[in-house]
Amino acid sequence: MALQPIRILVLLLTLALGVGCSDPVADNIELLQQQNKSKLTVLKQQLEQGKIRNAMLLGQYAKILSKQRPPLAPLLEQLALDATTSGPLYNNLRQRVNDSNNSANFTDQPQLLEELENLNQALDPNLFNDALSDPLNVIADLSQGSLARVNSISQAQEQMANQSQNFGAGSQLVGNPNYGSWNSGTSFWQWYGMYAMFSNLTSGGIGYDRWGRHRGYSYYNDYGRYRYSSPKQRKQQQATWDKTKKKFSTGQRYNTPYSKSRAGASGLSRSSSRAQTAAGKGFSTSSKFSKQRASSSYSNSSTFRNSRSNTSRGVSRSK
Repeated sequence: MALQPIRILVLLLTLALGVGCSDPVADNIELLQQQNKSKLTVLKQQLEQGKIRNAMLLGQYAKILSKQRPPLAPLLEQLALDATTSGPLYNNLRQRVNDSNNSANFTDQPQLLEELENLNQALDPNLFNDALSDPLNVIADLSQGSLARVNSISQAQEQMANQSQNFGAGSQLVGNPNYGSWNSGTSFWQWYGMYAMFSNLTSGGIGYDRWGRHRGYSYYNDYGRYRYSSPKQRKQQQATWDKTKKKFSTGQRYNTPYSKSRAGASGLSRSSSRAQTAAGKGFSTSSKFSKQRASSSYSNSSTFRNSRSNTSRGVSRSK
């Protein structure tokens, strides 16, 4: 019986050592997996309940312009899907959440952790609301001024500020893998499905090298790229850049399309401002991009700031 206290002490030490040897990375991964699953549910509910401001506007914009320009109705209906859980933006997030629950989909724990952290921010309704400004502003530009841009300065101001070229209807969505991809053989932009109607609204194709040098502002390319792209999609972006770079002679300077952020944002949430640096420079998936943890609180549409004078407070404006 005299040995019993010693055995108890050994047992306690063993338990203490076991707790001390837990893997903090694995623990963080498990926590983020649980959080992201819950956040996906919250985002789904807010979309279905009409609490995402830009989602509501997107549906309204599509209906208004469909009446003004009936031939565009199929394309506008497709764009309006992003206001729902049937759209590519939400479905991309849903698929990524599912993929992130299986570690076999990733090369190592740091890559998985980075993806979970990116998703943790992308699932924030504030960031999702801001991301919807791209399809919204595509419709606004198609309306030829009858519908105002949202969370963005005017098209004329943006082109002047960035010395950018007008790549035609749908320019804000070019480079966004939710809507199309760069052709692996020609490095020209190819639209998916119904979005191919954009090709009929523009003259000539959009080549990667010219677009990369002269693109204008978009939320995805200047704020949301790391949050709203999967690791596979970013790898494909890297491959397109590597291929294009080889076309230039030694000594010629050709920066990536993301090496310099374009001006044009207006009235974005604070969540987007904190996430901006991760959109950007280069294609690296190193941990430096995953150190910004999601810390913003979720809120409904009443918390969104009104945009400045060159954006819309309502649905439409006079020409």
